[in-house]
Amino acid sequence: MGFRTRFAPSPTGPLHLGHAFSALTAFDRAQAEGGTFHLRIDDLDQSRARPEWEAQIHDDLAWLGLTWPQPVWRQSNRLPRYRAALETLWARGLLFACSCTRRDIQAAANAPQEGAAVLGPDGLVYPGTCRDRPRSVAMPEDIALRLDMKKAMQAIGNVSFFEEAFQPGEHRVTPEQMIETVGDVVLARRDMGAAYHLAIVIDDADQAITHVIRGADLFEATAIHVVLQNLLGLPTPRYHHHRLVRDDTGKRLAKRDDARAIALYRAEGRTPAEIRAMAGLPPPASSV
Repeated sequence: MGFRTRFAPSPTGPLHLGHAFSALTAFDRAQAEGGTFHLRIDDLDQSRARPEWEAQIHDDLAWLGLTWPQPVWRQSNRLPRYRAALETLWARGLLFACSCTRRDIQAAANAPQEGAAVLGPDGLVYPGTCRDRPRSVAMPEDIALRLDMKKAMQAIGNVSFFEEAFQPGEHRVTPEQMIETVGDVVLARRDMGAAYHLAIVIDDADQAITHVIRGADLFEATAIHVVLQNLLGLPTPRYHHHRLVRDDTGKRLAKRDDARAIALYRAEGRTPAEIRAMAGLPPPASSV
């Protein structure tokens, strides 16, 4: 199989320099490997996704010189696929319904008898409030679904992934690590059908992605993805977590940083080559 990678932004605001760095890093690598770069749209959160932001994503990336196969996948079109995976995990007894709010979780995690609250890659480690409640045979609707991490790790044991850039080498994912520092992650949200961790894993497998190139802020979440890949019988790609583009104070860029939006730079008359330079990237290989 040839090299395949992707860039999967959410259409909830303008792309900024950090997005440009990530997309160009993935695209340049695909070009160098003679492979394929895919654009995917992570629009699970329909309350925040906007068609105009999706159109701007396409326009900005094309202006930067990126190309990708058509049609572009949207996660909002793939809910039945995610549902099927959830049904499989539910039938295996690996999911449980959770009615806790974020406030409930914070209160339970901070209770004196629980000790110090642990913050993992998916937020506060879930205290297990709903884990042992009676389960229905059919998977319930309109409620959050969590992965029972202890049962999940009992099913697969130690797993691993290979990281190319950030802490390069083979990384082992152990049951102790996942239970104690990650916990029962949400795989389906009541208002979104599926959660990010599940959708991204299934999309990567269905699109035959061989290399996941993304920011170092997602490195810790990779363990969750590798666990899900093993539970669902999906391949584990190689990972490349690159540095983050930061502002003058050292804070990583976010979509609220409109001053660094690609569209604004374009309006000022900047060129794609200047965007590359501002993001700390070399010129494309064809122009060297």
